[in-house]
Amino acid sequence: MIKKKKWLVSVLSAALVLGSVVTGCGTSSTQATQGSADKAMKVSFDPGSEPKTLDPQMSDGVPEANIEMNLFEGLCRLDKNNNPQLAIASSIDVSPDNLTYTIKLKDTKFSNGDPLTADDFKASWLHALDPAAASNYAYQMFYFKNAEKYNSGKATADQVGIEVKDPHTLVLTLEAPTPYFKSLLAFQTYYPVDQKVVKANKNWNTDAKTFVSNGPFMMKSWTHNDTMVLVKNPNYWDTANVKLSELDYNLVEDHKSAATAFDAGQLDGFYDPTPEDITRYKKAGTLKQAPQLGTYFYRFNVTKAPLKDPRVREALTICLNRQDLIDHVFKGGQTPAFAYIPGGVPDATAGKDFRTVGGNYITEDIAKAKQLLAEAGYPDGKNFPTLTLLYNTNGTHQLPAQAIQDFWHKNLGINIKLLGQEWQVYLQTQQNLQYDISRAGWLGDYIDPMTFMDMFTTGNGENQTGWSNAQYDKDIQTAKNTADQTVRMKAMHDAESILMKEMPIMPIYFYVNNYVLKDNIKGVIVNPQGDFDFKTAYIQ
Repeated sequence: MIKKKKWLVSVLSAALVLGSVVTGCGTSSTQATQGSADKAMKVSFDPGSEPKTLDPQMSDGVPEANIEMNLFEGLCRLDKNNNPQLAIASSIDVSPDNLTYTIKLKDTKFSNGDPLTADDFKASWLHALDPAAASNYAYQMFYFKNAEKYNSGKATADQVGIEVKDPHTLVLTLEAPTPYFKSLLAFQTYYPVDQKVVKANKNWNTDAKTFVSNGPFMMKSWTHNDTMVLVKNPNYWDTANVKLSELDYNLVEDHKSAATAFDAGQLDGFYDPTPEDITRYKKAGTLKQAPQLGTYFYRFNVTKAPLKDPRVREALTICLNRQDLIDHVFKGGQTPAFAYIPGGVPDATAGKDFRTVGGNYITEDIAKAKQLLAEAGYPDGKNFPTLTLLYNTNGTHQLPAQAIQDFWHKNLGINIKLLGQEWQVYLQTQQNLQYDISRAGWLGDYIDPMTFMDMFTTGNGENQTGWSNAQYDKDIQTAKNTADQTVRMKAMHDAESILMKEMPIMPIYFYVNNYVLKDNIKGVIVNPQGDFDFKTAYIQ
């Protein structure tokens, strides 16, 4: 969550910046050191849970993205307006046909002092694409020529469009023009990993003693399922503009415990408070909100009866009162989702929003839901098997699951059993399709409909529903293979229409980022993707 470019509209035209951002520009050769002016500034924050992994090519969750963006840095980094700016790259030249990117690298180092070279980028990216690695985010690399073929065993690694001209020059060849490609270069899957460290220890990313990164901070300690301590990285190319000396992560999943720690002054901030705490913090004037590009939804496992039947999936989807759930259960000011892609994503016509152009696909209708269930062979819920609704226990997902469970029982006569699992177990259960219905959410990785759409193509690691539709796949490929924005957007509208007709997912609401952070902490960039960037943070 994981995971940004030039077209943000409306409230998403700029990411929220807490206080004035400390600005500055590092040089390509400067290895600045930490000065006394930093005054030992320490901030503590709860990213939501223990990360599943901190290998950037293998991670795909929001907690991982939040931590990794402060440990690593790609060729580009998103600024306070969510636009990609040069980071490890010193220059990016794009060919007239928008298919070739020639990228010069700054003279930079990893946190252990090893030089960061073009070979590190190439090897890291090929690791994400390696079929044996089975990365869920491999598809984020399919923009490179022959990358998808390599991932599916139909090409070799040396045929992928990633060429190292010299230690400080990359030449990237794309399959098709990709208007948001520079934003992708800021995304976590594109972070570089020190290949010397990887070759020496395959478990390098699980222990602070062996962990190496290249971003504003480096890891000092990691007590699993408890705390992680990051400190300023003296080898970071722009370390002069990093003001915090230490960033401490609280890795406890219980958001109620995070609130207790925050109230006691033991924690400086956390996101996604419980509904009760949202109400309390809002009343106290403590709650902060930022625009967030994302959709909260439920997945249906379409490989299992009765969810194989699209009539059953539609019945469950339209048998809800989303606004009532938001007002009385979520309480976070979210917007009901009657389609999949949220607002804030531009359409082909300047000034037009994709969601506004596409309109709504879902109409809540209890009577029709009953009719559909009867047509599927379950009149008044008779003979409908008890299904299990899976949710992750980090966060505030149990209460809405209970509310939906009750609503379906009351109005459709069906029984739903709830199952809460710890984050990493939940992710594996969902990945293995060992569920009936599962709580899910997706935050955009960049500002384009594609960040929401390609995950549901056949065989995609993030699909996790068992759903497949040949026309949907074709529409997504059409959108990826053309630079014509009108053609692209039409193809993605067509694809969303198919998705919402067959309903392997049930959209519930469009996100708002609710969080708390002490008022004296300034310069934190909270972007629409839900990331908290502490590079420019400082204590006033």
